[in-house]
Amino acid sequence: MPALKKTDDQRKMTVDEFLEWGETREGHWELHNGVPVRLHDPARGHAERMGHIRVKHRVVMALEDVLKRIDRLCHAVADGATVKIDDDVSYEPDALVYCGAELNDDAIIVPEPVIIVEVLSPSTAYKDVSAKLADYFRLPSVMHYLIVDPKLQRIQHHYRHGEKVKLDPA
Repeated sequence: MPALKKTDDQRKMTVDEFLEWGETREGHWELHNGVPVRLHDPARGHAERMGHIRVKHRVVMALEDVLKRIDRLCHAVADGATVKIDDDVSYEPDALVYCGAELNDDAIIVPEPVIIVEVLSPSTAYKDVSAKLADYFRLPSVMHYLIVDPKLQRIQHHYRHGEKVKLDPA
């Protein structure tokens, strides 16, 4: 199964152009090197599975539970929020945490995520453990990147320690 489906619109665009373009599109999209890519394509049998949805829900609930116990103003967000890596790369992680004032209801981009979570699926696993791992840590605010593998019931925790990124060997 191909990892990601490129769109018919192959022209390169910036994240800002992509976000405007995406307002008229259904489904989950990301921008990879300036090219819009659909993550799930129900018309081709690539709909998100209920098991994947349940795991994402549990992740957000767990993050919210932890945030209730710490003395910081932070917020857990389910998938749908955009993380802008640079002018031609943006992702929609399965969950994330950002700190500070709550974002406006019309916000699309979470500017300084602290924790990013991806739940592996057969169609996106390679990208989640390779390009996204490198790209997310290009953002100085990202302190933790969790990769949840529902099939193996394992979580890989990659984190920033000072200026270094520590990679979970699992």
